Amino acid sequence: MRIKNLMKKKEIEVKIVDAWPEQDIIELYKVGGWWKDSYKDSGIKHLIKGSFAFAVVIDSAANKTIGMGRVISDGVSDAYIQDLIVLPDYRSRGIGKKLVNVLLEYCFSKGLLWIGLIAEPGQDGFYSTLGFKHMKNYVPMLYQMEE
Repeated sequence: MRIKNLMKKKEIEVKIVDAWPEQDIIELYKVGGWWKDSYKDSGIKHLIKGSFAFAVVIDSAANKTIGMGRVISDGVSDAYIQDLIVLPDYRSRGIGKKLVNVLLEYCFSKGLLWIGLIAEPGQDGFYSTLGFKHMKNYVPMLYQMEE
């Protein structure tokens, strides 16, 4: 029951950070299925610093990092939101929307108005409620090295 009432009690905080405990971030990457065994834990500090904005979501009552998201940008023309994750036990409570809105407001405050992302299958509905639209006639692509 406590988790359901988090947003009402304001126990959830979203912060833009320059550093954060590596293991907290690695746990979130693992939950998202994005962490590879070949990655080095020490790379997290560079990942955070190299992001235009890196946000964490904290359950202050539990003293726990429960989500994250980041923005990649040159700071001039456009930005991309990526690596957005909220722990499963905390989903469907408006936390993801709050996280995206904090990242959007940060971009807007820096003059960035073209903000894109690539939604995982089935997540486009979530992003549509936040103002994101499908980019007709565009196809996301990924470079793949020959094995």
